[in-house]
Amino acid sequence: YKRVAERSPHGDGSISMLEHLLSRWKGKLFVLVLLGFAATGFIITITLSAADATAHIIENPYVHHYAPSLKQPVALTLILIALLGAVFLKGFKEAIGLAVVIVALYLTLNLITITVGFYHIFQHPEVFANWKNALLAHPQVRGNVMMVAFVALFLFPKLALGLSGSETGVVVMPLVKGDPGDTAEDPRGRIRNAQKVLTVGAAIMGVFLIPSAL
Repeated sequence: YKRVAERSPHGDGSISMLEHLLSRWKGKLFVLVLLGFAATGFIITITLSAADATAHIIENPYVHHYAPSLKQPVALTLILIALLGAVFLKGFKEAIGLAVVIVALYLTLNLITITVGFYHIFQHPEVFANWKNALLAHPQVRGNVMMVAFVALFLFPKLALGLSGSETGVVVMPLVKGDPGDTAEDPRGRIRNAQKVLTVGAAIMGVFLIPSAL
C-alpha cells in the first residue's frame, strides 16, 4: 500500500491502478465492477458495525438501568446508521475528525484491557500454561505445533479484513498535509506523509492484534 500511495497520490486507490492494466472500455467496465464490490462492502461494514454497536448498547447493564426502553434492536440500528449518514453529509473531513477521536478512545480502552489481562497472567502464570495445554490438546491440533500454524493460516483471511483499512488510508490521501513545494503532478511530501500514516496504522494493528488475540 506504500506503493499504491506512490502511484495514486490523489486518493484513487488501487482500483485506478488496475484500470490501466486493461485497454479503454475493458478497463472502465472492470473498475465499475470493482466499485460495485467496494460499495457493497462499504454498506455491509456500516450495517454490521451499527448492529454490533446496538448489541453492545442493549446488553449494557447501565443502559438497562437508566434507559430500559432501549430494547428495539432494529430501530436503534437504523438510528445509528442515520446518525452516521448525517456526519458524512456534514463533511468528509468532519467524519474523519470524529473517527480519530473514537479510534483513540477505542485503542485506549483496548490498551487498558490488554494490560490488565497480562497483569492477571503475571499474577497467575498457570493460566498461560493451561491455555497452551488446551491449545495443543485441541482435536484439530492433536499436540502438533505445525498444526497450530496451519490453523492460524486457515484463519488468516478473516484477520486480513483489516487490510481494507489500508485502502481507506490511501483514499483519504487528499487530506494528508504535504510539503510547500508539492505540485499536483508531483506531491512528494503528501506521498511521504501518507506512507508514514500507513506504516503507523499497520504497526498499531500488529501490536494490538497479537496481544488481544492472546
